[in-house]
Amino acid sequence: MAGGESMSEKERIVSSNPMDDEKDGMDLSLRPQTLAQYIGQTAIKQELSVYIQAAQQRQEALDHVLLYGPPGLGKTTLALVIANELRVHIRTTSGPAIERPGDLVALLNELEAGDVLFIDEIHRLPKVVEEVLYSAMEDFFVDIVIGQGPTAHPVHFTLPPFTLIGATTRAGLLSGPLRDRFGIVAHMRFYTVAELQTIVKRTADLLQTKITDQGAFEIARRSRGTPRIANRLLKRVRDFAEVAQQAEVDDELAIRSLKLLHIDDAGLDETDRHLLETMIKYYNGGPVGVNTLAANIGEEVETLTEMVEPFLLQLGLVKRTPRGRVATPAAYQHLDLPYFDQKNK
Repeated sequence: MAGGESMSEKERIVSSNPMDDEKDGMDLSLRPQTLAQYIGQTAIKQELSVYIQAAQQRQEALDHVLLYGPPGLGKTTLALVIANELRVHIRTTSGPAIERPGDLVALLNELEAGDVLFIDEIHRLPKVVEEVLYSAMEDFFVDIVIGQGPTAHPVHFTLPPFTLIGATTRAGLLSGPLRDRFGIVAHMRFYTVAELQTIVKRTADLLQTKITDQGAFEIARRSRGTPRIANRLLKRVRDFAEVAQQAEVDDELAIRSLKLLHIDDAGLDETDRHLLETMIKYYNGGPVGVNTLAANIGEEVETLTEMVEPFLLQLGLVKRTPRGRVATPAAYQHLDLPYFDQKNK
């Protein structure tokens, strides 16, 4: 199977990255608006509720918030919820979109006291922009140089107190000075099947789609601990239900539909199985280097390490070692391959 045709991360239905129809606002109606509506991340919600109430009672801006964790877990949604709970406006952008200090100043200049600036992929901020952000976060001012050559002159901008919410999938890439300026740091974790089942049922209700508890369960347990994937799978299963003229999504329809989408009982798709089979059949289960694996299955190393591997690690199908990646006995069992025979060749 090594060297076979690959499926890009954008095309994978179980990718935790947003697809085009999820980027342009079509999914906004599915987002919860309050902490009470937000399902999962219970400990984070409890803490945020206290911090938000305290900030409101003091009539101060909420401390800066850093949300980190795998993609698709609701970091952007939670940022919108925080702004709603604070009853303030929110400006949203991303690290790569802020190329120069002037871009940052333009965004900050539009904020009113207490407003929220949300920066997704904050680890990708250019260094020169990040350095300007330090004083903005700490002392609510920025100093930048305008003009060039003899006409260049420094300008001091005073800013209203605001809340910066940064989101990242790679907290380790944040510099120490930037990370230290966040008063609230929240690690968002994968969701349980029960939480995802609740999300699927809520989304189905918003989409005016009837679904049984078992139908929601079958979708939830294949959703890789990720709400974005759960909602996406529900939409595809709904398509199958409508074409089959079935008024309700039950477990039988969900299982049949997801099988047609090449998603197995554990939520693995063809790319995941391709990776495991390559490790087992061509490298006797490993250890094998990630660069070698990426070349064999036709994926970028970054895609492999950030989008494919985390879920396999979570399920205990793969483990990292100093010598490379190793397929665990659970991987052999999942693929119905004899573990001891492979190891004793």
